[in-house]
This record gives sequence, C-alpha cells and structure tokens, in this order.
Amino acid sequence: MNPEIKAFNESQSGEEVEICHQLASIIDAQLPEAESKIWHRHPVWFLDENPIVGYSKLKAGIRLMFWSGASFAEDGLAPGTGKYKDASKIYSAVDQISTSDLQRWIAKSKQIQWDYKNIYKRKGKLVRLT
Repeated sequence: MNPEIKAFNESQSGEEVEICHQLASIIDAQLPEAESKIWHRHPVWFLDENPIVGYSKLKAGIRLMFWSGASFAEDGLAPGTGKYKDASKIYSAVDQISTSDLQRWIAKSKQIQWDYKNIYKRKGKLVRLT
C-alpha cells in the first residue's frame, strides 16, 4: 500500500480506519497496474494518469468515488451532480462493503473511462476513452 494512503487511512477515526484500509486493499488488489497517491488530499488511483477511483472523508462516512461511475449502470452507485460522469457510495461501517460489488465496479472502471486527464485542455468537455 502506498505509504501516503496508509497514513491517510490511519488519520481517520474509529471504524473509518477499517473502512479505508478495506477499500484500499481491494482497490490495490484489483488495480495492480494503477498509480496510487494522495491527490487533492484524498487517496486516488490512476490508469495512464487518468483518475479512476478514490475515497474521501465526509460527515456521513467514507465516500468511495468512481470518476466514470455514472456510466457503469449500477444501482449501488449514486450518480454525481452536474456535467461530470462520477458516481459514489458512502460507507459508515466496514460491513457495508460488498467485495463483489467493489470488484465489479473496479472491473468496469478499467473498461469505461472518461478522459479527466485532459479535461482542462478541452475546456471542460469530457470525451469517452475507448
């Protein structure tokens, strides 16, 4: 596990530490080719410099977010608002994490990607990668 992500996880409180560790372990196992780092103060995994999945701390719990998740057609992920293609799920307890759901979403994140890496070059326009 990336040492910065481990430090982020350890900085959480109570059960959120376990949630973060569980999410990071599953993501690392499913995305061994990904670069992981703290980006905008949150753990994020990238494929070819394109953000794929990450999580952050909210009042309601730990928010797992897939940058292209709105295109996954998954009931378990709540689509974001606005023009972006993100979708997320909030966890307040470690037993809410379904490994099979998470593995399926990560598999979809490899196949369904919007080009966030070049969003500024395209002046906010998202293009789907093939």
